[in-house]
Amino acid sequence: MTEQKGKRTRIVGLVEVRPDAPGVKIAEKENIKIYPEIQDLVRLGDSVDVIFDLTGSMEARKALRSGMAESNNRHTVVAPEVMAFLIWDLIASGEALPENHALQGY
Repeated sequence: MTEQKGKRTRIVGLVEVRPDAPGVKIAEKENIKIYPEIQDLVRLGDSVDVIFDLTGSMEARKALRSGMAESNNRHTVVAPEVMAFLIWDLIASGEALPENHALQGY
C-alpha cells in the first residue's frame, strides 16, 4: 500500500506495541517511524492530518481522543476502521486487507 502514496500524502508514523506485527515490517522497509505509545503520535500535534485507528481497543481510542483534546488539537481527524476498509477497497486491486484487529465502531 505504501507504493500508492501520492505527492499530497505522507505516512508519518505507526503506533504498534508488537514488534512482530506485519505493519512494523512494512514500516521499517519504508523508513516510516514506529512509535511505541499513542501519546508519541499525539505529540506530533496538528502536523498530522489523519490518524487511522485500527486498534479495536476502546482504551486506545480514549487515550487518543483525550490526548488530542488535552493538546487542543482540533485539526487532526481520527478515522475509524470502516474508512480504512473503504480506502483499501478503492486502491488495493482485490488484495485482502489484513485483519489483525477487531472491527469496532465508534
